[in-house]
Amino acid sequence: MLKQRLLTALILIPLVVWAVLGLNTIVLGLIFGMFVLLGGWEWARLIGLQSTLARSAYVAFIAMLLYLSTFLLATSESFIFNVLVVTGLWWLVATIWVFRYRGETGLKSIDTQFGLFVGVMVLVPTWLAMIYIHAFSEDGPAMLLFVMVLIWAADSGAYFTGRRYGKHKLAPQVSPGKTIEGVAGGLFAAALFSVIGAISFDLPVLGGISFVLLSVIVVLLSVIGDLFESLFKRRAGVKDSGQLLPGHGGVLDRIDSLTAAAPIFALALAVFEVAR
Repeated sequence: MLKQRLLTALILIPLVVWAVLGLNTIVLGLIFGMFVLLGGWEWARLIGLQSTLARSAYVAFIAMLLYLSTFLLATSESFIFNVLVVTGLWWLVATIWVFRYRGETGLKSIDTQFGLFVGVMVLVPTWLAMIYIHAFSEDGPAMLLFVMVLIWAADSGAYFTGRRYGKHKLAPQVSPGKTIEGVAGGLFAAALFSVIGAISFDLPVLGGISFVLLSVIVVLLSVIGDLFESLFKRRAGVKDSGQLLPGHGGVLDRIDSLTAAAPIFALALAVFEVAR
């Protein structure tokens, strides 16, 4: 399993770096959109849509929303800001949901119906946020890559710190393997990496401090994104969202942290743009 994970990572990471830095926003948006639709297919399974027809209809609905979002991005200056604000509020609700979960399993019809809405809130803003960050400025591609590597650095720091020092469970009903010590290690790794990022973006001292604080907040929310997907996997009784990526599970298993992290980082950029 570890060998598969490493091989998949060695193939995917260079491709992601090349795509983010080398492709224009339109082409990158199409590629990201494909992964979001794959995530929608997996999400449909997690919320109890078993038939191919029902899952395909849900993916088609997500695709329609992505297309509509593209049109609104081009015609409404306030669209992205409003979406990101609502998404930020949504992740506050999701945080409460995660820590109030008591290990319930199984899905009722109401869970499936509500899950249709939740999937939209998880997937569509993620795509919008990543496109927005990439097109934000000349530094947009580098900023998007920074967010992605920030999450990877935090995950690595959390993994090794949790294995070495982890004793206190963070949310045992949702993800027994996650510990408070692991999260602290991830935040420390993220803070160090964000200092490098602030220097790379040539930020002044106060701007750099703000950037580091933002990065820490983004990583904290990325943990919620991870836990939130784990909650739905537990409700559905599955270990992975899918089997598309050998050793890594499904698409949702790889982007769960970004579903919260990318919109929050994009919201900070949008607030900066409005205040400027």
